[in-house]
Amino acid sequence: MGTEGSQSASTVPHLAAQAVLAPSQVMPENAATVQGWDFDHGCTLDGLLQSFLQTGFQATAFGRAVAEVNRMLDWRLSDEPEDGAHSSDLADRQSVRAKIFLGFTSNLISSGVREHIRYLVQHRMVDVLVTTAGGVEEDLIKCLGPTYTGDFHLRGADLRKRGLNRVGNLLVPNSNYCAFEDWIMPILDALQTEQEQEGARWTPSKVVARLGKEINDESSVCYWCWKNGIPIFCPALTDGSLGDMLFFHSYKSPGLIIDIVDDIRQMNDAALKAAPRKTGIIILGGGVAKHHICNANLMKNGADYAVFINTAQEFDGSDSGAQPDEAVSWGKIRADATPVKVSGDATILLPLLVSQTFAKQQTRQQQNGVMHAGSE
Repeated sequence: MGTEGSQSASTVPHLAAQAVLAPSQVMPENAATVQGWDFDHGCTLDGLLQSFLQTGFQATAFGRAVAEVNRMLDWRLSDEPEDGAHSSDLADRQSVRAKIFLGFTSNLISSGVREHIRYLVQHRMVDVLVTTAGGVEEDLIKCLGPTYTGDFHLRGADLRKRGLNRVGNLLVPNSNYCAFEDWIMPILDALQTEQEQEGARWTPSKVVARLGKEINDESSVCYWCWKNGIPIFCPALTDGSLGDMLFFHSYKSPGLIIDIVDDIRQMNDAALKAAPRKTGIIILGGGVAKHHICNANLMKNGADYAVFINTAQEFDGSDSGAQPDEAVSWGKIRADATPVKVSGDATILLPLLVSQTFAKQQTRQQQNGVMHAGSE
């Protein structure tokens, strides 16, 4: 007993030493160390968010996303070698920016993320939007009546009796949709009249632009996209209250035609004909908006910059949860790109991301007296 005790105290078993005390590879001199924000240095948003890059986990992913968005905002054609195919004038080349595609799911417009997206399109900071029917109609409906905060655990049967629709922990009164029907039906009548009498050819993006014009409300994403000539592509235009309205209208006055084929050409051409511009994609959530943008960028052999923010996982093979590297395999993101996925809720992450990217760029431009070049 005494002998065993003296051996265990004086000698670490060889196998355990090999397993636990294996020698480390020397880290490179420039390797980043983990270091969180020290609140003894104050409570500043910029300092805190800049520290995320070295915090680890999704904080580091967020820090990388900030860097990726700033790369797409900073790029100019003047950064590239002249190829003889485009202008050699330095001022012209410095004016050519990356074309930025922004995709988002409808629930984000139901939330306060609507105001962040409105800010981006109002100041012409992005060039192409893609969303679903709810992303259009909820923006317009909010101009007619408010959405309210509620609770995730409110009982559906009780809400149904009260005429309240739940979107997560948000509540939308049925009366908002009634107001939407009253507002949109005369516009659908006008679209049909223009189709029949003037030969107007409607596509989802043209319909959305017209609705943005008609709503005439500066709180609206659709309004600012119409005013600034930023297309909103919505291939799933019928999958929501807008679809309900089109369904009702088809009984009241059959014949309105909305052509999705012309829109897929316009959408894909937005990427294909971006050259010599690089393209950047920012996608909030998954589904149609995510795939539509990624697939359009396949036409130019992949986006140059990419940031995904969503809570989906890839174990089921869905495109919504797919990592950016899967898109690389399809040619939707370039093989030499440095794409980032941040796993998290866009209602938290987007405002923080905008504060460190687009908002800072706008502040610098205002200080320098330089306006954004817009979508041309």
